[in-house]
Amino acid sequence: MAAVEVHQFAQCITCHAWSADRSMIAFCPNNNEVHIYRLSQDKWEKVHVLQKHDQIVCGIDWSARSNRIVTASHDRNSYVWNQEGSEWVPTLVILRLNRAALCVQWSPKENKFAVGSGAKTVCICYYEQDNNWWVSKLIRKRHDSSVTSVAWHPNNILLATTSTDGKCRVFSTFIKGVDTRDSKAGSVSDSKFGEQIVQLDLSFSWAFGVKWSPSGNTLAYVGHNSMIYFVDDVGPSPLAQNVAFRDLPLRDVLFVSEKMVIGVGFDCNPMVFAADERGIWSFIRFLGERKSTLSGSRYSSQFSEAFGKFYGQSKYGASNDGIEPSRSRGGIHENCISCIMSLTESGSSRKTRFSTSGLDGKVVVWDLENQEDLSGYL
Repeated sequence: MAAVEVHQFAQCITCHAWSADRSMIAFCPNNNEVHIYRLSQDKWEKVHVLQKHDQIVCGIDWSARSNRIVTASHDRNSYVWNQEGSEWVPTLVILRLNRAALCVQWSPKENKFAVGSGAKTVCICYYEQDNNWWVSKLIRKRHDSSVTSVAWHPNNILLATTSTDGKCRVFSTFIKGVDTRDSKAGSVSDSKFGEQIVQLDLSFSWAFGVKWSPSGNTLAYVGHNSMIYFVDDVGPSPLAQNVAFRDLPLRDVLFVSEKMVIGVGFDCNPMVFAADERGIWSFIRFLGERKSTLSGSRYSSQFSEAFGKFYGQSKYGASNDGIEPSRSRGGIHENCISCIMSLTESGSSRKTRFSTSGLDGKVVVWDLENQEDLSGYL
């Protein structure tokens, strides 16, 4: 089994994040607080409690370079926490939201962060030294419902979002004075702030977690209809694939390499998806199991050469209603897995170690290094 560590930190965990050296973890125990634990002599001990929010903290991200923590909450606020001595001091963030903040993530260069909200907007926040606060520019009038997840492209400019309107969108977040024109980014660095690069209408249900591959060439996101979507060549004519499965829906995803994705959600057991030599994505197995039986007969995939031809015009398709004997749900996790985080350095293209947290209050560390059947995809 790929799980190497299991920690019961609370009765329920909504989200978590790690420090750069992985010696500390910050998580929300399903309330308005953020607890920080440090590993000391093989034991985890609580060292800080961040108390500033009034409602449930639903997003945490810990920057690797600057050692800052950003939090987002249903109270419509966000704070950036800086460690000064032995204390964590909050810095005000001007979000201008009239609905709950739902997700947050630092950009790769850590000079910005994005906050998705229930107000159908995305806040791109950057620091103003003169006033010692973080201000935001809003991407408005694009989403038709709550923004459930955000993901930064490696170029620090493009931002992917998912929403309960069933769509995944990619925007430019270029801000003068914060970002610089980059010839390597091509036309992306010439686009204006808030400009929509592409809108993906692949899902007919709520869309949740979204991630870019390490190279930024592939985008993956999940829907509440038990489907996961993969998009290559994001732009005017993207290549789209989908993988449907009969198990419970996913909530979040993580690229561990260019050819492998881990999905987590209501099934309480991480699912492994991988691309073959042709670039066709498929379900491989549950990570909590050594081998899955008849897995290939229970999943179908579709592939289209152009986004406009996606519906009903798949180039490759497979479907077989083989029945697999019933199996017990989950494994190590006993409730929905709501968050997955990489434990590998950000510059690495292979993220073999990652952690998951869920509504059962557990944080589980997984390692794919010794999984022989998966080594070909790493």
